[in-house]
Amino acid sequence: MMTRMRVVVAVVALWVGVSAQGTAPKGWDEVTAFFRDGVTQHGIQGASLAWIDNGRLAALETVGLADRDAGTPVTADTIYHWASITKTFTAVAIMQLRDQGKLTLDDPAVDYVPELALAHNPHGSMRDITIRHLLSHSAGFRGGTWPWGGNEPWHPFEPPGWEQVAAMMPYTQILFPPGSRYSYSNPGIVFLGRIIERISGEPYETYIDKQILRPLGMRDAFFDRAPAHVRAHRSHSYYVRDTGAVDEAPFDFDSGITVSNGGLNAPVGDMAKWIAFLMGAPANDAVLARASLEEMFTPIVPVVNDGLGEQNVGEGGMGLSFFVETHQGVRLVAHSGGQNGFISHFFIHPASKTAYIVAFNTDGTTRALDAALRDEIVTRLWR
Repeated sequence: MMTRMRVVVAVVALWVGVSAQGTAPKGWDEVTAFFRDGVTQHGIQGASLAWIDNGRLAALETVGLADRDAGTPVTADTIYHWASITKTFTAVAIMQLRDQGKLTLDDPAVDYVPELALAHNPHGSMRDITIRHLLSHSAGFRGGTWPWGGNEPWHPFEPPGWEQVAAMMPYTQILFPPGSRYSYSNPGIVFLGRIIERISGEPYETYIDKQILRPLGMRDAFFDRAPAHVRAHRSHSYYVRDTGAVDEAPFDFDSGITVSNGGLNAPVGDMAKWIAFLMGAPANDAVLARASLEEMFTPIVPVVNDGLGEQNVGEGGMGLSFFVETHQGVRLVAHSGGQNGFISHFFIHPASKTAYIVAFNTDGTTRALDAALRDEIVTRLWR
């Protein structure tokens, strides 16, 4: 299928609501050449790479196809699924509620999600598990949301409702003493989404739209299935199989009850506004105070590759739903996403107030390119 791929490249300057004009850095041409070559070599159908400088989307490189069968190229309007990067929105929402005095991070999670009391904790009481533990992936819950199959084409993409998650509680075991270590957990973030709903009295999607997306001007961002007016811009997604075949993944899918864990979709321009906020754009303090963001970027537990919660973060730690990583001596704040053929990542370099975000619409060996691109950018632009 690679013979059908057309390569489309764009470098644009776009306003994202912050004062200073950003520019692509020296070395960007070499980075984008590396990016384009990698997309081709790894059989990726389409991808976007953006550079954010001092609050502005300074450069956007787009490559390949958003819809292979229709021959539709990736453009600045292409909407990607951001998967686990959604977790960072959920965490900011929890911190908003904390700053409003509606919870504390050391509250037992079971006070807000009483169904957790049914889980088996051989290490003590379920009241020992706090909201802070959920945010830092140190509560002891398993990694996967639904551990019992689900591979038939007629199965829901994820558990469709809270009832399915609650029914798993008597079959759920806490794997280690809460707070003693890191282990990446999707269910833990689903529980945070439930806390947001119970405190706010609104569906998760409604709360995030009103309290984060609208204030930041993320007008084309949405959860799960696309609104009709932007559906044509939503990227399809693909898997490269071991045989070299490229298969399309389900299009316009619904993440069900796991929406707080991985349901966000948006164009790169909207995600640049999110990165600008995380980098400390002054106009966005109304969403969350800078001091609270810095608190989220402070490591709580070390991240190790141990088979339970594997992440390739170099020397790193887990903050409040943000990875704090050191690569080649450079400190970065980051999070990745991967679901249904989509792979994404952002890295913020606080020292220079710059960042990049990348999205691929094809999974296969894409994680290897993602890591190699990170190393290329650290070497050329941040060292």
